[in-house]
Amino acid sequence: MSDTPKDVLKFCKDKRVQFVDLRFMDFPGLWQHTTVPITEFTTETIDHGFGFDGSCIRGWQAINETDMLLVPILHTARLDPFMQHTTLSLICDVRDPITKKEYSRDPRSIARKTEAYLKKTKIADRAMFGPELEFFIFDHCFYDQGINFAKHYVGSREGIWGRGDEDPTNLGYKIRLKEGYFPCPPMDTLQNIRSEIVASLMDLGIPVEAHHHEGATGGQCEIDMRYQDLVTMSDNVMYYKYVAKNVAARHGKVATFMPKPLFQDNGSGMHVHFSLWKGDKPLFAGNRYAGLSDIGLYAIGGILKHGRALCALGNPTTNSYKRLVPGYEAPVNLIYSSRNRSAAIRIPMYSENPKTKRIEFRCPDSSCNPYLSFSAMTMAAIDGIQNKIHPGDPLDKDIYHLTPEEYEKMSSAPGSLEEALDALENDHEFLLAGDVFTADVIHYWIKYKRDNEVDALRVRPHPYEFCMYFDI
Repeated sequence: MSDTPKDVLKFCKDKRVQFVDLRFMDFPGLWQHTTVPITEFTTETIDHGFGFDGSCIRGWQAINETDMLLVPILHTARLDPFMQHTTLSLICDVRDPITKKEYSRDPRSIARKTEAYLKKTKIADRAMFGPELEFFIFDHCFYDQGINFAKHYVGSREGIWGRGDEDPTNLGYKIRLKEGYFPCPPMDTLQNIRSEIVASLMDLGIPVEAHHHEGATGGQCEIDMRYQDLVTMSDNVMYYKYVAKNVAARHGKVATFMPKPLFQDNGSGMHVHFSLWKGDKPLFAGNRYAGLSDIGLYAIGGILKHGRALCALGNPTTNSYKRLVPGYEAPVNLIYSSRNRSAAIRIPMYSENPKTKRIEFRCPDSSCNPYLSFSAMTMAAIDGIQNKIHPGDPLDKDIYHLTPEEYEKMSSAPGSLEEALDALENDHEFLLAGDVFTADVIHYWIKYKRDNEVDALRVRPHPYEFCMYFDI
């Protein structure tokens, strides 16, 4: 899409657009939106922006600083495939109505500042990302908690828990625990829905490489988008989630990016493939370990050094740490390796083409705010390169066969959101370089997560505590 108002307005006229949907990212990581009729979408309003109440958005303005502006980013314009009335979707900048400056807590603004800072360092021109988002599609779901009860339930006709249902509609095809990777239909019941999601993404101009059933029972899926630059991929992640949820709803199902909705099976991660480029040159390709360059190794060193702090942004929910445990394909050890999928950082070895040389950070999960998580990864890599932080020796043998002495030498990911926030509190100077993340953003992220999530879970009795303690 062109980035001139004239061309966008002509497109709206040609496509008979009736409404314009203005979208932006809240602080924790959900899209918000407001919609205006096409008659209100003019050259003047495009330039000035659309006002909204910032005090009503999670983690944003105080009540005495409520007025804010949404300024459309014209090249993000896409026709929404799910609206009954022809609707143009636009991602927006969030700006102060008086100064017109970008709002420091707007996640997309932070991602753009990261890209600008990377160029300023002269290390690279672009940070490229290829996240592998995993998610579940359930047939139905309910959950609630009150003073004297707590409950949740998810249903899936693929779920192994339903194999004994004495129901004529039970055809017996159930995916066993941890055996959901690549089964064919009819065992894989979600092939057509995933294809529909991919077709919708491609119609929106988002390139997709593959889709498949993932490892867990109960409808776990993965769709892999082709790598893009930091801001573009962050935008695409949000469209990915939006499309997956709406296509699932169209079929009477529900998609969730909650990291660990099922006990005793794999959670949903977001393995992030990452590389740096200068012009057409891939900077991670070289003749060091696993075909990496020194820059690639130093980038790994920075990410591993700051790995525990990165988890506060890449694994930002209390539920994230139900996934980040040993035994369920989630990397809890901050080490690197070629091919070893139990390492926090893996160097994929599918091809000898230098342009495919990248590293894969396997800790993050699909609940994260991509603008913040990808930005933090980039800043950690920059810190590693600038300070020549070598990651040490790789670990190419099975982690589960290490001696106790070898195991104790490894650093591990945090065991809870509280630990991750403590790590971020103690290790965030690398994020402040170039004024990319401000001290206010870091402080308020930690405060918001502690007040609204860590403490909220801590004070509530857990259903399993009744199993353990009720008869004391």
